[in-house]
Amino acid sequence: MKIDFTPAAEKFIRRLVMFDGGPGYGQRLLVSPGGCSGMSAEFSVEPAPGEGEQVYPHGQFKLFLPAQSRMLLDGVTIDFKETATSTGFAFIDPKAKSCGCSTTETPAFEGTH
Repeated sequence: MKIDFTPAAEKFIRRLVMFDGGPGYGQRLLVSPGGCSGMSAEFSVEPAPGEGEQVYPHGQFKLFLPAQSRMLLDGVTIDFKETATSTGFAFIDPKAKSCGCSTTETPAFEGTH
């Protein structure tokens, strides 16, 4: 499985884990298909992976990913966007097909943080 991160996404995840967790903590990332709009995500800082979750270490942080998230994120670049009206992850999927109402860059601004 391969997931890439933009510098903005890496910084956001590191800060979340640093301020909301501590040593050994990681970020749980639950990704689900969002129909024509692409993917949606929920995230939280957790002390350990949940049952059935795989640990995906990346530099100075680790993700806790359930099976469905792993399948959806394979080959995706995770970005973090902050605008005047919304803040959150955006998923850039080179495999995605445009359906007329979305692009290959799918914003996912939901979070349990």
